[in-house]
Amino acid sequence: MECELCHKKEKSKTRCVNGHYVCNECHIQGVDSLIGMCMNEESKNPALILDKMMRMPFCHIHGPEHHIMVGMALLTAYRNAGGDIDLKNALTEMNSRGRSVPGGACGFWGACGAGISAGMFVSIATGSTPLDRENFALSHKMTASALTAIGDVGGPRCCKRDSYLSILQAVDFVNENLGIQMEQPEIQCVYSNLNNQCIGRRCPFFKKKKKIAFICVHNSCRSQIAEALGKKYLSDTYECYSAGTETKPQINQDAVRLMKQEYGIDMEKQQYSKLIQDIPEADIYVSMGCNVACPDIPGKKIMNWGLDDPTGQLDEVFLGVIRQIEDNIRKIAQNIER
Repeated sequence: MECELCHKKEKSKTRCVNGHYVCNECHIQGVDSLIGMCMNEESKNPALILDKMMRMPFCHIHGPEHHIMVGMALLTAYRNAGGDIDLKNALTEMNSRGRSVPGGACGFWGACGAGISAGMFVSIATGSTPLDRENFALSHKMTASALTAIGDVGGPRCCKRDSYLSILQAVDFVNENLGIQMEQPEIQCVYSNLNNQCIGRRCPFFKKKKKIAFICVHNSCRSQIAEALGKKYLSDTYECYSAGTETKPQINQDAVRLMKQEYGIDMEKQQYSKLIQDIPEADIYVSMGCNVACPDIPGKKIMNWGLDDPTGQLDEVFLGVIRQIEDNIRKIAQNIER
């Protein structure tokens, strides 16, 4: 295949859905700068160090740079936690070894490069060679532990998830076998919306969604529209609900008709009129207006949109309210992205 960037031709089985190929060397340009970053790092937390690496411009959502970064983050935290290594030499060696594991190794070799990187870390930290006995064994056990954790979650691949899994396995492994205690925080992924193959709740690092509830009197019109548009625009970060202080037998039929017409959303398929006490406790409550009182729950955010009730009005008025609701929903989404 020919690299889209440098036009070098090499054998590979990995390309994007549009047929583009980027070689390993182009994919990891910038990785050399990590040595200087790690030399100035004081954290004992390899996941925190890895997060800093992932935020650097050269790092992609997926790619062979992770095969280097996992080992470098572990070596840095290991040294900072009391491990006896020459960090600069260790990082240089990790950079060299990690480059030898190509992109796609997880699928084509049956061994994720992030997991292999954790094994390389133990090999470098212990000075293992092919003729060693104990350190040879430790390096293989580390790799096996990381790959088992990755295999237990399953595919499709995610370089972020598999890197985090390898880091966590290494923290426990090193504490148990080398007597060095690195720090281990709770990890929550912030990359799910950038990964088309994200496995969502099956991932141990998937960020749990908050709940948002849209409230009005009868839960038949504005709040139902808000719930539907919330599910359209906020589904990656919020579970959306609607409810009222009273209920009606059905959703406002003009609202149903116009939402189908404008957005192709059939609100009657999954939505119905509910009381506030019938929905889960939310993190955010949004009143549509009309002096409706949201539940007074300490620590919960309350918003009031002050929207006029379009019931019985011309379609033009009704659509104006729908657009207001859509604008408000989009503002919530934009604030999340910031």
